[in-house]
Amino acid sequence: QVQLVESGGGLVQAGGSLRLSCAASGRTFSAYAMGWFRQAPGKERDFVAVIDASGGDQSYADSVKGRFTISRDNTKNTVYLQMANVKPEDTAVYYCAASRLPYFTNFPGIDMAFWGKGTLVTVSS
Repeated sequence: QVQLVESGGGLVQAGGSLRLSCAASGRTFSAYAMGWFRQAPGKERDFVAVIDASGGDQSYADSVKGRFTISRDNTKNTVYLQMANVKPEDTAVYYCAASRLPYFTNFPGIDMAFWGKGTLVTVSS
């Protein structure tokens, strides 16, 4: 069983920055792709970013491209989401997810096999 624990959420002003972390345990972290998803109040969970097992390839939702950066440290079993120039519409619960594959497909939400419990990010205007 894989355990994923997110941290780093909180209240931030629009235009500010925040870094989310996700610590993973329970299997070989470096063998699988990892992703970040988010769910705003009253909305469905949406894809944010995904990174392959090696960290060499990433993909982003259009809404965050150029503002958010996903990265991973395989020596620390941790994946990060650096959020910059945040906007009120970025307010959501952010979830870390672990894939069943070392790479990502065009449907990263389907790839994911394990999910964290989420961390809340609130962006004030």
